Amino acid sequence: MPELAALGTLGFGAANLGNLYREVSDEQAWAALDAAWAAGIRYYDTAPHYGLGLSERRLGAFLATKPRAEFVLSTKVGRLLRPNPGHGGELDLANDFAVPADVKRVWDFTAEGIRTSLDESLQRLGLDRVDVLYLHDPDKHDLDAADREAYPAMIALRDEGRVDAVGAGSMSVDALTRAARTEGLDLLMVAGRLTLAEQPAAAQVVPAALDNGIRIVAAGVYNSGLLATNAPSADGRYEYGGVPPALLAHVQQIAAICAKHGVELPVAALQYTLRIKPVVSVVFGSAKPEQVAQTASRAAEPVPEELWTELAAAGLIP
Repeated sequence: MPELAALGTLGFGAANLGNLYREVSDEQAWAALDAAWAAGIRYYDTAPHYGLGLSERRLGAFLATKPRAEFVLSTKVGRLLRPNPGHGGELDLANDFAVPADVKRVWDFTAEGIRTSLDESLQRLGLDRVDVLYLHDPDKHDLDAADREAYPAMIALRDEGRVDAVGAGSMSVDALTRAARTEGLDLLMVAGRLTLAEQPAAAQVVPAALDNGIRIVAAGVYNSGLLATNAPSADGRYEYGGVPPALLAHVQQIAAICAKHGVELPVAALQYTLRIKPVVSVVFGSAKPEQVAQTASRAAEPVPEELWTELAAAGLIP
């Protein structure tokens, strides 16, 4: 598998470049990637799901201008993109992407489907290889098929030298726990389940990963924006809806202690997850260059150990 140090502390998640929630111009997408590269970020993650291939095309065009040996690239398998004959000009807003729904996602966890997905991603990326493959959202399709077909097919691709590392990416603790207990996997992408606000993956996923030598890439550490501001409010977004009152109160307590120590809540959120073994990288996404630069600087800001001690003493983190 790739040298884990090569992933870097921060990775750039390219879902926003697939017009997640709103349209992003080619120029803006390129500027965000430029900002990430300028900040020293060398790990980039995408998926066919993101904008029905748009994210892969934009990211591949940018990375084609960079030395191949200087970056690590991951994409995902499990969903094939196929023509959508019923397309009438509508956008893919049902899946949160502002792109024409001229193709549709088709689940395929078979060995042939996994290989086809990789080949088609390489075509969209315009590159000859990716370094890491994740099975995308196995919980949304078939966990048994993931164990029976998808993971063995991905491991075979790694053993053939077509990719360096394989794993699973999900928001589901059940799916992540099963993957962490699967022999032969290298990485897990844990989305929104190892954050300063909540750590449901800590009880089973983390110990299983440690036992099996699997490393974790964490995504969604701001919980959809809840932790991205110093003053979390009920107007914020959490997951795919509003903020539950109990969680809001919990996060507001954390914010108050952060303020006491002179630490911005987003800085604490970013650095908290990086303290968890076996997390090796945190992937974040933005289509705004200034936010990319800001996040990169947050990863380097000093945080006093006393902050973590007080949060733990207050029962706000494990």
